[in-house]
Formats: sequence, C-alpha cells, structure tokens
Amino acid sequence: MENLSRGLLLAVGISRTIVKGKMERINRLINGRCPSLFGGRRTNVLDPWDPLDGFLLKLNSARETPARVDWKETPQAHVLKADLPGLKKEQVKVEVEEGRILQISGERSREQEEKNEKWHRIERSSGKFLRRFRLPENAKMDEVKASMENGVLTVTVPKEEDKKPEVKTIPISG
Repeated sequence: MENLSRGLLLAVGISRTIVKGKMERINRLINGRCPSLFGGRRTNVLDPWDPLDGFLLKLNSARETPARVDWKETPQAHVLKADLPGLKKEQVKVEVEEGRILQISGERSREQEEKNEKWHRIERSSGKFLRRFRLPENAKMDEVKASMENGVLTVTVPKEEDKKPEVKTIPISG
C-alpha cells in the first residue's frame, strides 16, 4: 500500500511538472512575441489577441504592439478601421507597398513619470505598432484614402467593378 501511495504521488508530481513546464513555455512564447501587450511586463495571463492572424503578415520586432483593426468589404470598397486612442494623425502612417500590401504604423509614447508622482498601475500600451494587410486583386491601390476621427483611423480602398462576363452568341451554320 505504501509503495502504491508513493507511486501515485510520484505520478502526480511528474504530471504537475509537465503541465507547469508547458504553461511556462506558452507564457514565454506570448511574452517573447508580444511583451508590450502587457505594458512591457511579464505576465501569466493569456491574451485573446491572436498574433498569427491570417491577415497579419508580420510584426517587425517583438517590441511592437498590435493595433486592433476591423476589415469589412462593401460592394464599393474595402474599409479598415483601427482604434488608435490618444493618437494624432501626425503620429500615424498609412503606406501602400508593392504586392497590394497596405501598412498601418505609428508610435504611442509612454507617459513620463514626474518627480513626486507614484504610478499605481500602467495598463495602456505604448511603443511602436505595425499592421500589414495583403489586399485582394480587386483593390484599387492607387486610390486609397485615410481619415482619422476621435481616435479611429479609417482607411478606404476602392474596389474595381466586377466585370460581368460578356456573352457572345455564336451563329450555328448548316
């Protein structure tokens, strides 16, 4: 009986070690890839943001924060909206690259701690952000427009009109 108890305790200890090791690997991956999601501090909380989003081509460095972007397609255009609270349009850059790549980037500065001030919590992210999107072939990349209002960047990319297939009647001889 004593050997059975020791065996069970050993198995439970090994299982805990394996689970703990796996969780540490997940946290290292998240913190290493996206440390600024958590204000530059390490954390054990998993964030719902998916850094491997299918539209996201890459983050240039682990120090960049994601800008959350909604992308919808209307019959006339692709419309992307990014929440960038507290930023002015001069702090944001929208660029078009070869291969139908739309890039939104910028930087949010961290508030400086003044003498005689004590921070109790820092949760807002700061640092550079970069999002890149490969747009579909029907995007008119030379007609991209961007506007910023109340901390929301709206990028509108007009679409080429859908070409309806031309139907040609072929005369039948004979």
